[in-house]
Amino acid sequence: MQRIINFILNNKNTLLYLFLFIISIFLTIQNNNYHQARYFNSANWLTGNIYDINASIRGYFNLKEEYEKLQEQNQRLQTLLFNTRPADTIEMDTSRLTYEVISARVVKNSYAEPDNYITLDRGESDSILQDMGVITSKGILGIVEKSSSGFASVQSILNSKSNINAKIQHTDYFGSLIWNQKDYRRVQLEDIPRLDPAPMKVGDTIVTGAMSSIFPENIPIGTIEDIELNQAGSSYMINVRLFNDMTSLRHVYIIRNRKRPEVLNLEKEVADDR
Repeated sequence: MQRIINFILNNKNTLLYLFLFIISIFLTIQNNNYHQARYFNSANWLTGNIYDINASIRGYFNLKEEYEKLQEQNQRLQTLLFNTRPADTIEMDTSRLTYEVISARVVKNSYAEPDNYITLDRGESDSILQDMGVITSKGILGIVEKSSSGFASVQSILNSKSNINAKIQHTDYFGSLIWNQKDYRRVQLEDIPRLDPAPMKVGDTIVTGAMSSIFPENIPIGTIEDIELNQAGSSYMINVRLFNDMTSLRHVYIIRNRKRPEVLNLEKEVADDR
């Protein structure tokens, strides 16, 4: 207490000056409309900026929640899209839909090896199993090869073992989509029969075919960059420039065909009866 008294006594002139200065400012604002307006405008500006900064901070921390909502909406739209045919009405009972779509995030990706793989943050606990298709909003990525409880390893389309049914869009000409291990931006469509005139041209779109139980039909793959005949001259070898940037993958969708086990069992029974 004595220290406080000593401080006041030692600084009484300074404290008196500050007290009088504050009183003079108050009286000036109270009796002068111009200064009063300037004071409140400054206060409003400061308050407004504080609220704006606060809103920006809150908005930043809400981005993840908003993104997850958008992912869920996109996932539902993709599911409806893959299960809707031109003449269909949309079936809202999801238990009766053929394809189920599950969102996932890429945690590891390779694209410069002869056999490339992609690791996803979804696994058996999310019902992710072998031979499920993986796509982005731009096109196909590959097929699930293995899964653990929390992760899945995807065989990329940039893999020497990759072989996916694909076709020329708006036609019934289909072949096998492979990778020649030369360029991560391009894959090859082979076994398109030689016809005159050719059923395609440079710039046409390549999509997934109907001969697959893994991918729905008509998922985008890329565009035709050039066309060559094979060595025998009986079919075409087509270079396809991918829609996906395989070096920059983050958010993907896993496709589960609920009817695939039934199809495989039927095919097995037919094969056993031969």
